[in-house]
Amino acid sequence: MNVLKPHLQTTIATLLASNTSHRQIERVTGIDRKTIRTYAKRIEALKANSPGVATGTPDGTPDQIPPPWPPAVAKSTTSACEPHREFVQAQLRFKRNYMAIYQDLVDSHGFTGAYNSVKRFAGGLCKSEPEQFDRLEFAPGEEAQVDYGEGALTRVPGSERYRKPRLFVMTLRYSRRSFRRVVWKSSQETWARLHEEAWRYFGGACRYVVLDNLKEGVIKPDLYEPQLNAVYAATLKHYGVVGDPARVRDPNRKGTVEHAIGHTQATALKGRRFETIEEQNAHLEHWETKWAAQRIHGSERRQVEAMFQEEKPHLLPLPLLGMQYFTEGQYTVNDDSCVRVDHSSYAARPAAIGSRVLVRLFARRLEVRDLKTQALLRTHDRAERHGTVVLPMNERVFNPSRETQRILGQAKAIGVATHKLCETLFEREGRVGQRKLWGIVGLVRHYPRRLINSACEMAMTQGVYSYGHVKTLTEQLMEEALAVLEAPNPGEMSLTQSHALIRAGNDYADLFTLGAQQSATLTSTAAPIQPQHQAEAAL
Repeated sequence: MNVLKPHLQTTIATLLASNTSHRQIERVTGIDRKTIRTYAKRIEALKANSPGVATGTPDGTPDQIPPPWPPAVAKSTTSACEPHREFVQAQLRFKRNYMAIYQDLVDSHGFTGAYNSVKRFAGGLCKSEPEQFDRLEFAPGEEAQVDYGEGALTRVPGSERYRKPRLFVMTLRYSRRSFRRVVWKSSQETWARLHEEAWRYFGGACRYVVLDNLKEGVIKPDLYEPQLNAVYAATLKHYGVVGDPARVRDPNRKGTVEHAIGHTQATALKGRRFETIEEQNAHLEHWETKWAAQRIHGSERRQVEAMFQEEKPHLLPLPLLGMQYFTEGQYTVNDDSCVRVDHSSYAARPAAIGSRVLVRLFARRLEVRDLKTQALLRTHDRAERHGTVVLPMNERVFNPSRETQRILGQAKAIGVATHKLCETLFEREGRVGQRKLWGIVGLVRHYPRRLINSACEMAMTQGVYSYGHVKTLTEQLMEEALAVLEAPNPGEMSLTQSHALIRAGNDYADLFTLGAQQSATLTSTAAPIQPQHQAEAAL
């Protein structure tokens, strides 16, 4: 039986003497009825064995209160687990539970004691000093904390069912002023939009925002380099705010917003039901303005609204334009140098064919970015009709209509007659005649332009518009030109080796030798004498 304190024993005895039921005594004292029943039996036994010890007075008040149970004598005994202290301490460092330690002691160490002995001994070793919590202080406009909670029951649209929406709360750390909104579903864009609504509600943004490691905000939690999702990171950058994710399983770092969520649930939403999500948001805004902002904060002992008015001038100014939200995905560059997005193709150069790129989809435009460096490659307006190909003409590998202008330009560079013949040929045969045009302009690789132009002029004179005929005429003109070059000229004099003015070869050899010797003997100050003049003087 549990030993009650003396004043409780006196209370039970007094109530029993006044014929109070055990149920009423339990309701008044909070003591279990089994304990009350045990004390009642004990009092009856004392009356039977010792008359007058617990006899009542005529008014029902007992003359003597039964003495309490004698205090237990503390025995200075040593625990049966003491010989195994080092083993138990080692297992506790491995965070093993008491039952596992007890089983190992029995199996491996011949322990014969009870499990409760191990439980008491290990529990005594686990006692530690209470954890210290630092008091965080921040400057006005320095930090805001955000988190999700659960709102009040709200009717699901189009049904009779009620469900709790998600409750978003942003709290300014300095003034404790809060922004509260409930939403049915959350996403990366919803999470970012709620931040934007909160900053516009406050009239400015804090320099830092502390958040939990939820997927809407943090893709990869890390103590040193957490990775934020692209939409949320772009929103923070747009407003000049730095995201500071709290450590995993460390809610004390954002205890202000945790307390704000609990305060909202316990005071503003407890026991309420709403028909629409808009009704609940209106109620939260009214409650924040009239009650939460007007309260005196417990630790600061100042009004929240007064601290907010002091903090408001220190908030960062908001940009004129809001955030342009987007979704992004990875796409492969096809063999036409485009990426296919929503049934339309967009140019992706300079990205290589077959490589992966990052595409950001905005409401009216899209961006093609490098997958690794996030560098912007191309920007396009989004196509309004499926099947549209957004690809400049100068990036298309081949297009019949564009090639026609290109061929005619090459023909014009050859000559006027060639250009006229190609135009006439295309007008007669259309795109099919492009093959002939390619052949005509391709003759420039083997024949002079002047001959090709003359052949085209001859072909038009003869009325034959054909690549083969132009080629034949060009070959004939080429042969005639070569024949003219190779034919001897009758007006030219033939070379002769003997004449009265032509001297012997030895004389010329002696002449050049003498000139070379005299040139070597000239001093650096003397004017150079031409070897030719020296030779003439010697002759």
